[in-house]
Amino acid sequence: MQLGIDITQQIDITASPDAVFAALLEQLGPDNMRPDDLALPMTLEPWPGGRWFRDLGEGVGHYWATVQVIKPGQLLEMCGPLFMSYPAVNWVQYRLVAEGQGTRITLRHQAIGPIDPEHSTGVTMGWENILQRLKQRCE
Repeated sequence: MQLGIDITQQIDITASPDAVFAALLEQLGPDNMRPDDLALPMTLEPWPGGRWFRDLGEGVGHYWATVQVIKPGQLLEMCGPLFMSYPAVNWVQYRLVAEGQGTRITLRHQAIGPIDPEHSTGVTMGWENILQRLKQRCE
């Protein structure tokens, strides 16, 4: 076990910050896909205190995070257990900045707690997948 995660990833997208932000909400929500192309639809309530969760129907699901900060076109921050079913706390930030004719989006994921090494590796691939799909969606 390791005692934390600290990941930073960045990608440039040829689209406005507002367009990228709207696409991000869709990508993290109903259009979410795993790296192996299996659908993983989520619900993201886009307001402070909103939940990010997986609803499997009939009262079954998995809570991932709570929206801490949301500034359309600029910033999305969430904190919660994510997919980790053990005592870990996660913080995820998407920061969008206009760069030339497009947007630079920086993802930051920090976690504290006894992190399963497989999860640490998998989450790095998962975030890369989300950013690449976001770029494809926007360009």
